[in-house]
Amino acid sequence: MSNYISEYKKKTKTSAKIFAKSSKLHVNGVSHNIRFYEPYPFVVKSSKGTNLVDVDNNKFTDYWMGHWSLIFGHGKKNVKDALQKQIEKSWMYGTVNEQTVRLSEMISKAVPVAEKIRYVTSGTEATMYAVRLARSVTRKKIIAKIDGGWHGYTSDLLKSVNWPFNESESSGVVNEEKIVSIPYNDLEGSLKILKKHSKDLAGVIIEPVLGGGGCIPATPEYLKGIQEFVHKNNSLFILDEIVTGFRFRYGCLYPTMKLNPDIVTLGKIVGGGMAIGVMCGKKEIMEQADTTGKKKSERSYVGGGTFSANPASMTSGHATLSLLKSKKSTYSKINSLGEFARKEIGKAFDGKVAITGKGSLFMTHFLKDGVEEITNSSHVAMCDSQMLAKYHFKMIAHDGIFFLPGKLGAISDAHTKEDIRKMVLASSNFEI
Repeated sequence: MSNYISEYKKKTKTSAKIFAKSSKLHVNGVSHNIRFYEPYPFVVKSSKGTNLVDVDNNKFTDYWMGHWSLIFGHGKKNVKDALQKQIEKSWMYGTVNEQTVRLSEMISKAVPVAEKIRYVTSGTEATMYAVRLARSVTRKKIIAKIDGGWHGYTSDLLKSVNWPFNESESSGVVNEEKIVSIPYNDLEGSLKILKKHSKDLAGVIIEPVLGGGGCIPATPEYLKGIQEFVHKNNSLFILDEIVTGFRFRYGCLYPTMKLNPDIVTLGKIVGGGMAIGVMCGKKEIMEQADTTGKKKSERSYVGGGTFSANPASMTSGHATLSLLKSKKSTYSKINSLGEFARKEIGKAFDGKVAITGKGSLFMTHFLKDGVEEITNSSHVAMCDSQMLAKYHFKMIAHDGIFFLPGKLGAISDAHTKEDIRKMVLASSNFEI
């Protein structure tokens, strides 16, 4: 590892100087915890297509892709042109605008449950409001989530994210007893816990593909079993599709699994690289957030924010979804490249790793402690996370390939098979 760090420092001297200034001004030098890695993150000055270019003019093939939000890659011309046209008119109104209506029309046609929509500016806000709405509709207090599930930094869901799951995620969090954690892909174990809390269970929130835990798909049987219990219990079934929405197909993942969620949260791709969070759901549930003529006790106070539904984000999102709708070959291309990447990386490591993922998302797990397959976050926690960080950093320092260390990779429409081959070659040259 010392050789990689030395090589990295020689290539990123300007980044080191700028990050030293950043560390004096910002907590840990960053504005999102996961963006820091040792010895310091390089500083980006521009991006285009598959590439990030840092302040020392190093070029990196990017698989982080703006927290997985850039399905067409960096600086897609169609999106850029639409944004430039909008910015000529202005980028902030603080009022109702037609751009919001246009984007919502597209989302509502592609996402059956989106009978009513409310915009915010982050996934954290979307999930925060979703669970508040569930509590308001059901008049119950407890929300269940899965072990390893990540739904942003809202205090309502900040529990059992990182191993060990029985430890509090943060000081300053209150009312943790109102959050219940259930084991992913273990229906019997999950139902046992849910039944115990059934009287005060407002809802369950689940990612159909566990992103934070390493891109692990939920089994259809698991999701259907949870949904059946929740609906019989008069609780709400909430799907967090902030990562998966419009990632594998035009629309959400849940219709392919014949699910019937009450609320779905979206983000990332539907903003086209601009700030966005979306809460959408069945009309009778979403209208609980309508404050017109209601007493405080009768409403769910679901706001938005100064920048919610701003015309720039709405325009960027509309341009991205329009392109996805007209160019559906995007999905066959990136899903095929994802399958190729998972298969070839597995070959490169000759059985010493497990590769999880779906479609254009993939994650490498260095196996140890008898783990042979990855079906939940507990399995991920038992793998060699230090080796994973070393592997990713080696590619940054030596191969000009960027993964945010320890995080899953995302393939965009800008990537080619040759890009994947180069990543596989870099993997085969990594010594475990």
